[in-house]
Amino acid sequence: MRLDRDAWRALRADAPMTLTAVELDALRGINEEITPDEVEDVYLPLTRLLNLYVSAVQELHRVTATFLGDPEAPRAPFLIGLAGSVSAGKSTTARVLQALLARWPNSPRGWTW
Repeated sequence: MRLDRDAWRALRADAPMTLTAVELDALRGINEEITPDEVEDVYLPLTRLLNLYVSAVQELHRVTATFLGDPEAPRAPFLIGLAGSVSAGKSTTARVLQALLARWPNSPRGWTW
């Protein structure tokens, strides 16, 4: 399935923009341009998808632990990997994702990069 930017933007649904302009400025890298529109169009749909996925994994863990009779079973960490060339914006992307994911309801503690 291929999605153009408009179709991807629509997947944001009603996810609110939770970063202020000042916070977004603080997340930018040196000579890195990222606009509120880019965050709303690209990052919010992505964080919505990641939040849904993490919630599903957490529920699967809960159900499995209950089934096995071990509700205190430790959870495995959820890792997100970013790849790209030098100065491609990986660090800025990681900071923006971390800031947005941490603001989702029921977000796991400790989103770090």
